[in-house]
Amino acid sequence: MTSGVRFHPEAELELYAAADSYDRERPGLGSDFLEEVDRALRGAIELPEASPLGLGLTRRLVLQRFPYSVMYYVSHREIVVSAIAHQCRRPYYWRDRT
Repeated sequence: MTSGVRFHPEAELELYAAADSYDRERPGLGSDFLEEVDRALRGAIELPEASPLGLGLTRRLVLQRFPYSVMYYVSHREIVVSAIAHQCRRPYYWRDRT
């Protein structure tokens, strides 16, 4: 069992940039995006090794409603989010964030 979640600084920027973009598209959609990421991470806390490996020890948690994946690895009993990656853009750009 992990104890919490920590974001790489660039992953945190990606999270809020995506939420802002969705809010510009439709007010409130950014909040829906943040809630889905939060829900997905709560699941990862419960079962950190349930998501498939994406690259090395980094796991890929695919969001259901939005075309994004949460890239994370487990370190010292916590989830470390490497990227909030759009599924159709720049594959593996985050690989040096571990």
